[in-house]
Amino acid sequence: MASGLSRIDWTAPWLEPWRAVGERIAQQVAQGASVAQACNTALNMRKQVLHNEAPTNAVCHVQFVSQDQLPEGMAYEQFIFDQHAVPTRDGLHDFFNALCWLHFPQAKKQLNQVQAAAIQAQGVGAVRGPVRDAVTVFDENACLLQVDDVIWDALVKRDWQAAFVTHRALWCTAHMQVFGHAALEKLIAPYKAITVHMWRVPQNLPLLEWDAWLAQDLQAAKLARKPFLPTPVLGLPGWWPDNASPAFYQDTQVFRLPRTL
Repeated sequence: MASGLSRIDWTAPWLEPWRAVGERIAQQVAQGASVAQACNTALNMRKQVLHNEAPTNAVCHVQFVSQDQLPEGMAYEQFIFDQHAVPTRDGLHDFFNALCWLHFPQAKKQLNQVQAAAIQAQGVGAVRGPVRDAVTVFDENACLLQVDDVIWDALVKRDWQAAFVTHRALWCTAHMQVFGHAALEKLIAPYKAITVHMWRVPQNLPLLEWDAWLAQDLQAAKLARKPFLPTPVLGLPGWWPDNASPAFYQDTQVFRLPRTL
C-alpha cells in the first residue's frame, strides 16, 4: 500500500477508538482508492447512519479533496474554512487527520474557525502568533485525558512515580484518546520518548459528548495560555508492556524532572 497504511497495527491500544472506521478506510485504500475518496465514502455512510438521529453539527461538514486542489500560496486552514474541504494526501499523516475530522467534527471545525479568525486578523506571516501556535500544537499532538484529580495534579508536578506507580490503580477508571494526527503517525513505530500534550476532559463527561464539549472548550483565549501537559504517551498504564515496571518511569531523559529555579 503506497500510502503506508498497511503499517498500522489496529490492535494498538491508542487506536482502539479509531479502529472501526479507520480499518475500513485503510482496506479501501488497499483496494486502490485514494485516502480522500475512502474518507468521503466513510463520511457518506456516517451521514446515512446518523440521519435523524444526531444534531446536524455532529456530522462532519467537510469533504476530503486531493492536495492539488489547494491553490499555490493559499493557507491550508483558510482553504478549509472557505471551501469546507480538506486537502488530503495519500499518506499516514493526512489519513489520521481525516480520521479525526470524522470522529471529532465539531472540535475540528472549531479549531479551523479559530485558525481562520487569527489569519484574518494577523495575515499569513512567518510568525504564527500564540493562538495559531497553540492550535497547531493541539491539532497535531493533543491527547484527551479524563482522570482523577490526584493523577492530574501529579502530572502537573511531573511527579511521574505518583501519577503512574503510586496511583496506578486509579487509571482503571481513566479515559484517554490521542487526538493529534502527528502523534498518531509517530505511534505507528512507537518509541519511549514520544510525547503528547494532555488536555483535560471533565470527570464524568460521557464519551459521546466529548466532541461537543471540546468544541466549546477550544476558545482562542484558553488556547493562547497553552494549558497543555507534555506527557510521554507510552507511560500511560496499559499502553506499553514495559511500563508495568516502576523502573520505566525512572528514565529522566524521557520522564523529565520539574525545573528548579
